[in-house]
Amino acid sequence: MMSLPFFGFCFALAFAALGRRALALAACLLSIAVLLTLFKLHVTSALDIVL
Repeated sequence: MMSLPFFGFCFALAFAALGRRALALAACLLSIAVLLTLFKLHVTSALDIVL
């Protein structure tokens, strides 16, 4: 699951190298959104710690 933002940033770099600026920006913004969503899920998950 954590690999999704990295693949998105890789696609963004590939689109930028090909000169497709709009697609690169869209892939970058989508990757940031996925990264923030995964972070929110990680931060709000309950820990199963037995003390």
